[in-house]
Amino acid sequence: QLQLVESGGGLVQPGGSLRLSCAASASRSTLDDYAVGWFRQAPGKEREVVSCISNNEDITWYSDAVKGRFTISRDNAKNMVYLQMNSLKPEDTAVYYCAADLWISVLHGGRGDYWGQGTQVTVSS
Repeated sequence: QLQLVESGGGLVQPGGSLRLSCAASASRSTLDDYAVGWFRQAPGKEREVVSCISNNEDITWYSDAVKGRFTISRDNAKNMVYLQMNSLKPEDTAVYYCAADLWISVLHGGRGDYWGQGTQVTVSS
């Protein structure tokens, strides 16, 4: 079992930055067994995958909507995954979730075995 808790959301002006954190705890495994993805869901819209990172960091992926503005990273020693979000736009407003799965391809397909409860990001002036 893997438990995920997101933090770092909030209200930010357009052009600003936020760093989201995903803290993992596990009873029988460690985060470095899993690929991790960040997803978001805006009101009235379907959930979309934003970024993914493989368990050993050799693969990262970004959606076209955030490429060049967001950076995913992880610290397996601390069981943490981060999403640095720069040059934020109003259309980035959503609830952001982290998810984990043994396979990065599953996350890229929009699914995952373990999910956090989400953190709200609001970009508004």
